[in-house]
Amino acid sequence: MAIEVRDLGYIYGKKTPYEMRALNKISLHIEKGEFLAIIGHTGSGKSTFVQHLNGLIKLTEGKLRVLDIDLNVKKPDYKRLRTTVGMVFQYPEYQLFDETVAKDVGFGPRNMGLEKEEIDKRVKEAIELVGLSYEEVAERSPFELSGGQKRRVAIAGVIAMKPEVLVLDEPTAGLDPKGKRDIIALVQKLKQEVCHTVIMVSHDMDLVAETATKVAVLKDGELKAYLPPVQLFANRQGIAEWGLDIPYSAKIADCLRDLGMELSDNCITPENLANEILAWGGKNE
Repeated sequence: MAIEVRDLGYIYGKKTPYEMRALNKISLHIEKGEFLAIIGHTGSGKSTFVQHLNGLIKLTEGKLRVLDIDLNVKKPDYKRLRTTVGMVFQYPEYQLFDETVAKDVGFGPRNMGLEKEEIDKRVKEAIELVGLSYEEVAERSPFELSGGQKRRVAIAGVIAMKPEVLVLDEPTAGLDPKGKRDIIALVQKLKQEVCHTVIMVSHDMDLVAETATKVAVLKDGELKAYLPPVQLFANRQGIAEWGLDIPYSAKIADCLRDLGMELSDNCITPENLANEILAWGGKNE
């Protein structure tokens, strides 16, 4: 098991007139190799939850273990936690700060106290892993790059620390359709080759349907569902109660069912929908 969460709670502004409960008794288990999507409206507690996973928000209620790091001990090893759990924030390109791409990507490894040779090796590997040419960008200012390149450099800076868990907060925010597809292809590549456990916050139900193996639904700081995406999106009553949407492929499947086609609940991605339509057509020739 990668991450165990029990009765996790958090209050902002505790014992002040602005006190607000952001999380209320969240309990779930995230297995190694999982691709977990966390969904819910703004203010549902998604970012507060994921920021507990690498210690950006200190544990105050409940129990939390990330791999072999217990956050309930008196002095948790936050330094190791933050190299174990790599966090890519929304609009990560705004976090770039150093004078060259190589220095920016090497910031995390330098803070880990690694030798220069190892840092240089990790920087080169990370830059190339995110699809950029080391020779072309290493000595350039990150601020001279395109928006998509900046986002890749920011992700490379996290990957260079070789985290075991990758957390992404709205990784496709602000990107055009091609940019979204490119970043998602990159995330799937990173899951296969570097960080086998991925946790993603997203409002994009099509993205969730195509990538996630499990989905956690948060509303008003409470966990409302923790299911594989096919089961989640089949629960139309719950989706309506939680104020969520369904993927476009599922909407098209609903229209086709109204026209008499017999399609399963599995039609939540374009590929699955196309396969189901072909199968139905073959049965009814």
